[in-house]
Amino acid sequence: MVKVTESAAHRATSATILSVEAIRVALPLKKPMLMAGVRIETAQNVLVRIEASDGTVGWGEATSAPTMTGEFAESIVAAVGHLTPLLTGQDVGSHAMLARRCQQAIQGNGGAKSAIDMALLDLTGRRAGVPVVDLLGGALRRSVTPMWLLGNSSADADIVEAVDKAKEGFAFFKLKVGVKALAEEVESMRRFRHELGEDVLLCADANMGFGVAQAQQFIRLSSDLGLLFLEQPVRADDLPGMRSLASTGAVPICADEGIAGAREVLAHDRMRATSGINLKLMKAGGPRAAMRVAALCEALGLSITVAGKIAESSISAASTLAVACAAPNVDWGLNLTHVYLAEDVVREPLRMTGGQFTCPRGAGNGVDVDESLVERYRVR
Repeated sequence: MVKVTESAAHRATSATILSVEAIRVALPLKKPMLMAGVRIETAQNVLVRIEASDGTVGWGEATSAPTMTGEFAESIVAAVGHLTPLLTGQDVGSHAMLARRCQQAIQGNGGAKSAIDMALLDLTGRRAGVPVVDLLGGALRRSVTPMWLLGNSSADADIVEAVDKAKEGFAFFKLKVGVKALAEEVESMRRFRHELGEDVLLCADANMGFGVAQAQQFIRLSSDLGLLFLEQPVRADDLPGMRSLASTGAVPICADEGIAGAREVLAHDRMRATSGINLKLMKAGGPRAAMRVAALCEALGLSITVAGKIAESSISAASTLAVACAAPNVDWGLNLTHVYLAEDVVREPLRMTGGQFTCPRGAGNGVDVDESLVERYRVR
């Protein structure tokens, strides 16, 4: 048996946080996207770089999301700056306590908290030589099925794009609804199902675009299409409306805009207003907070789809994938959004293999940031 002296163990584990930097970047998309009525051409993200006294660096990321978390890139930078004094000079080994301290220091600001938590986990994992998924409790699955988001102006364009993505290995698609005439949207989904076949997984996301009566009609007309779930059909605060839709049992209802963390999950469950949730790290406040929400969902019998915000780089995607592999009840797959970027900020972006994303096994989040790309896309 090898005996490790206290001083040797201390030298192997001891380091303090030297610096915390919030870096605004504008990352180009492969093509413009329409999200909640807003045209997006570049992803306005904030990278958080935490460096330890031994030279090890950890990275986190959050995305401007004023309609989701109320945060802009500028406010994320400001919040990270506000929390920085809680981190600098502290022992990296206290990463869990530090993340919790940041959670409690300010209200809201889930994106800023999430980026810091990601960076702390990445930093800790790199120093210990273990992947982030192990710091979250270990992988329950080695890979997760990803979905591809479709939101073109016509059904023809959606089908063309889906056929192209199916050739790349995607077999799970989310269609945006609640933006066109109801009959047109249902007919588009029927065409999609006919063209892509019965084996393709299909779900729909209304982004609160329906009234209750419209959503009821949509469910009635599409109940034979095998939808995995219908996401946030009505307003986030309309829990009675969500309950009336969930009670039909015809199509499982997924809550998204109505969910931030555990409190909202409990409120939806008490009302029997959902069959599951869309779990986003920046809404929950980071990977660790997301894991707590996932555990609650398992206890309540709720399904989960894990998703990023359009469009995060592989930094955030790696943390999202780690949560999807560690969470107990990911019945509704995964939506990684770095795939919509024209260029990433890491040397080897996460790639799909055999229709699955495999959890990185490298130290930390398993992706290496190219700081020259960070500088190229830095907003000055």
